Amino acid sequence: MSHKAPPESAVPADDEVPLVFAEADEIPANVSGKTWKVLVADDDVEVHFITQMVLRDLIFEGRPLELLSAHSGAEAMRLLGEHPDTAVILLDVVMETEHAGLEVARSIRWTLGNRFVRIILRTGQPGQAPEKSVVIDYDINDYKEKTELTAQKLVTTVISALRSYRDIVTIDRSRQGLTKIIDASRDIFQPQSLARLSSGVLQQISALLHLGEDGMLAQASGLTARLEISGGPDNYVVMAGTGRFATSIGLPLARILVPAELELLRQTPCEQSVVRNGEFIGHFCTANGAESFILVQTQEARNEVDVDLLQLFAANIGVAFDNAHLNEELAATQSELVHTLCEVVEARSNETGLHVVRVGELSSLLAELAGHDERDCALLRQTAPMHDLGKIGIPDHILHKAGPLTADEWAIMRDHARIGHDLLCRSRRPALRTAAIIAGQHHERWDGTGYPHGLNGNGIHIFGRIVCLIDVFDALSHPRCYKEAWEMSRIVEYIRDRSGSQFDPALVDIFLAHIDDFVELWGRYADR
Repeated sequence: MSHKAPPESAVPADDEVPLVFAEADEIPANVSGKTWKVLVADDDVEVHFITQMVLRDLIFEGRPLELLSAHSGAEAMRLLGEHPDTAVILLDVVMETEHAGLEVARSIRWTLGNRFVRIILRTGQPGQAPEKSVVIDYDINDYKEKTELTAQKLVTTVISALRSYRDIVTIDRSRQGLTKIIDASRDIFQPQSLARLSSGVLQQISALLHLGEDGMLAQASGLTARLEISGGPDNYVVMAGTGRFATSIGLPLARILVPAELELLRQTPCEQSVVRNGEFIGHFCTANGAESFILVQTQEARNEVDVDLLQLFAANIGVAFDNAHLNEELAATQSELVHTLCEVVEARSNETGLHVVRVGELSSLLAELAGHDERDCALLRQTAPMHDLGKIGIPDHILHKAGPLTADEWAIMRDHARIGHDLLCRSRRPALRTAAIIAGQHHERWDGTGYPHGLNGNGIHIFGRIVCLIDVFDALSHPRCYKEAWEMSRIVEYIRDRSGSQFDPALVDIFLAHIDDFVELWGRYADR
């Protein structure tokens, strides 16, 4: 196909060059490292040349344009696939076919599912693509005849499209941030809810005012920690991060911020937020003594309306964090009480309290590998340590006996499963009722020969089957008053041989396939 000649009016006159233009070496110092991507899709090389000449030095909101060129519809689709963050496409109707541009527009919206990029249709033959039907049917954002696109009008059209793209992306980012905050509020009792809330708050602040991508939210590792001028930043750990802080989650502030940035945090009073030196800093203090810092870096100037809106939003963040901290503190207190109670029981058996910690952690890992959700895994980590609570009702001379138990003594020892169940099942709390199931069923066997009820197969609760395997694994790997610790290879062989008899065969397969993970986690909680 021969190239179409450009209309004379598309060539910019000298007096039409916009005042917003700047030479490459005159780009303001506050230009960020990111660009607005504009795709020019046209089979006429002259159109590409003219568009490049008019737009190459355009700066919009401190960011230059990055111009991409496609000479066919197929090439345009390839470039859009490689650059999904393209903001604007200047799209010719007639390229390799009479309707190539319309096919590209349809593919952008319905094949790529890209609703963000602003499509400006340019045509030299308006009769071939009626404006009204094209704009409606193909989700076109603007329709221009090439004869009317002077240099100034092209710049105006592109700037208008960039504004629309910016606002749509901002709204979507805001929606994502709100979704995270709503999810965190709904799942406030779930593990990591505080981290999810932190991520949502950070994203929401960035979206509200078009702030930069470099942001982080840090919280004190201790509830009474304070960021003292003399030192203290190590007490603050990054909970959420974007941009250059995305890989800093879990690290102390002193390792990721330069001294000047730390000083800005130190100078921000509690319950205040400020915008200065191209940075937003928020300092939030909750009623229970916890503190949080938010730092978002931007190179864009903020006006009074922006700052007022940001501070209004920030004033409500402390309440959300207070609730999250209180719930995490409640969960931590409950877990500590459970472990303390279980350690008392284990101490009566001359066993280390770390046995119950290992059973909880290892059971949670096995549940996760078996496909259970985060809530189930957390519940199992909390309740599995109570599996032997019933031993509190077993006499010392049986618990501490070094030799084999008599038949009568064994009958008394086996009764600890029933005792544990009966002690816990009276509660209406889901965690304690789950612990009752585990205490009562962790000695049941897959083949039905276990105790106290002779349950078999899937008739045994999955938590009971998981703790059954993990309890045996940990018990065999440590010395008891009646035996020495076994070698790991012997333990693995024991578990493999009893797959389908004592243990759920599906769980055994998962356990053995990930044995290195279990041994590594087991080693983290070795007896002191």
